[in-house]
Amino acid sequence: MWLTDEPPAAEAVAPAADLPTNEDPTAAAPAPGSEMGRLAFLEAENASLRAQLAEARAGDYVDLSDARVLQDVGIYRYHHPLETAAAYQEALASLESRIADAVKAGRAIVKSELFTFNNSLAQGRRMTDDLAKLMLRAYNAEADNSIRTLRVGNVVTAKRRLEASRTAIAKLGALMEMKISDEFHDLRVEEIELTADWLMKKQEEREAEREERARLREEKKVERELAEERARLDKERAHLLNTLSVLEQQGQVDDALRARLAAVDDAIAQNDFRAANIRAGYVYVISNEGAFGANVVKIGLTRRLEPRDRIVELGGASVPFRFDTHALFFSEDAVTLESELHHHFADRALNRANARKEFFFATPAEVRDVLIEKVGNILEFNEVGEATEYRQSVGLWPVSEPRS
Repeated sequence: MWLTDEPPAAEAVAPAADLPTNEDPTAAAPAPGSEMGRLAFLEAENASLRAQLAEARAGDYVDLSDARVLQDVGIYRYHHPLETAAAYQEALASLESRIADAVKAGRAIVKSELFTFNNSLAQGRRMTDDLAKLMLRAYNAEADNSIRTLRVGNVVTAKRRLEASRTAIAKLGALMEMKISDEFHDLRVEEIELTADWLMKKQEEREAEREERARLREEKKVERELAEERARLDKERAHLLNTLSVLEQQGQVDDALRARLAAVDDAIAQNDFRAANIRAGYVYVISNEGAFGANVVKIGLTRRLEPRDRIVELGGASVPFRFDTHALFFSEDAVTLESELHHHFADRALNRANARKEFFFATPAEVRDVLIEKVGNILEFNEVGEATEYRQSVGLWPVSEPRS
């Protein structure tokens, strides 16, 4: 981006920091209207501008705390909704061209055309042009730095910084009626917004890809479990059939073996149903008081043959304690049941920025009541989590327990 590289040739002037400020402009008496005279005036004006800029920064305090701003603003809203991160990149490329065109056309900064120096309108215009380039460079440097340090969600802070820079430049250039134009400021604000939107969309796409990979891994694991279970049942069924055939040839009848064969046939039917119906599975309600506090539950879905294996995985290295299980309910349409529970507790979600997360501010008893309304009856439900590891550990922590 040209704004972070060398400026266009029309702007090729030394930055303010390169101008000497420790010499007395009145020590020598350059001829009026000479290059030395114009340089002396610029040096004096630069020193004055620096002093005014320090006063402006001290007087116009801007809160740049990202944490405070994010908490005040809340959920991120897209400024320029687009479908993909690639679409935002295309929009940014187009916007950069518009910004460059505005600079080249002289529309980036507004300045007086009637300022005179040494009673010369031409010298006054050259002076005004030089100062305009310095101020535009300072403004662009602030804009570039705001974009360079932009993170997901702190767009408000970046826009405040840029507005503060524009205000300071307007104060310093008041004598020459100099300020950043509304058009150019709007372009650079739009650039900040588009960049913030692009960062957020990119993060969402990465999160969606991660979750999709996790979903595919889980589905493959379930398919493998179902296939292995079907192979085991087929083997057992063949063994039972052979045994019953031998007994029948001997004129014997074994009701227990026949009952076992019927049970195996039923298990095969159930296994085939679950393999064919991807909506069938277990809805689970779990909690982890040590990790998330009291009255917080996770409501999820697993299609595993052994659903507790999934819960054990969730309590792995990513959390300090194991989860407690309050309910495991098998449903032929577990997808719909889970969705209905999530919808019911949506206004109590812990993560309000990402609806795919499954943690809610609710007691297990509250979830039980809603679950009973949906399915009619639950054979087993534990209202109180043991939180054994947490309770054994909390008394040995080096600081007092932070929870009430």
